[in-house]
Amino acid sequence: MEVWPKRIMDIWFTEKQSPNMKLSLRIKNILLNKTTEFQDILVVETEEYGKIMVLDGAIQITEKDEFCYHEMMAHIPICAHSHPRRVLIIGGGDGGVLRECLKHPFIEEAILVDIDSEVVQASRDYFPHVSSGMNDPRATILNMDALTFIREHKHEFDIVIVDSTDPVDFAAGLFQSPFYTDVFEALRSEGIMIAQTESPFAEASLLKQAYKEMEKVFPIVSLCWGAMPTYPTGFWTYTVGSKTVTPEEPRNPAPLDCKYYTSRIHSNSFVLPPFLEALIELK
Repeated sequence: MEVWPKRIMDIWFTEKQSPNMKLSLRIKNILLNKTTEFQDILVVETEEYGKIMVLDGAIQITEKDEFCYHEMMAHIPICAHSHPRRVLIIGGGDGGVLRECLKHPFIEEAILVDIDSEVVQASRDYFPHVSSGMNDPRATILNMDALTFIREHKHEFDIVIVDSTDPVDFAAGLFQSPFYTDVFEALRSEGIMIAQTESPFAEASLLKQAYKEMEKVFPIVSLCWGAMPTYPTGFWTYTVGSKTVTPEEPRNPAPLDCKYYTSRIHSNSFVLPPFLEALIELK
């Protein structure tokens, strides 16, 4: 009698990161799969990266590597500013950047504005470590259009962090100079903003565009970079706009429990390879 080999369930999630590049992860369990008013949300448990959240087919966070991105987005501008007190986070409904901002005891208030309340709830339900900052009394969560919110708040924030999804649909305006002008006007006199600006290998034209658009508005613009394994190519950039201070110098210490960010990494992340300098036309 012929014995058949045991059948094993083999389900994979695949993100199409560019027309010619994909990332695939084996799935252990599907935890959430729903369509909201704004986007599709998928939460799955994977073999390699633990639980992951996917929005419109693109990985946003994974349990294994989320700290790389969230620590850079929060601590680069906060540590560069001499005395930050109020922070605005645009997007970032998972709460990872919020968690990192509130590690600094001198931050008095952090407002997170994300248009989709379902993303916030999904993070609360499935990523309690990432969303833990939402329970801090200094945190305010608003589910509304960030473009509307920021135009109504002038000269109120020391730091603005643009934790946006890819520049499609409702996030497309977050990579243009009119939006950066709104951010500039929302910042106080020594204010600093930071925005995620994609990979120079997968989205070179978008990175250059965002950098040049920010240069139209801010007197000081700098680019830094770091590792982010599950984002396209694993090489990620962050563009910083500042009103007065050079962001390369950390003025506040790093929180003690960081797993990626340090004061030394802060300074060194602004050291750009020649190809990246050429891309944004520094030389």
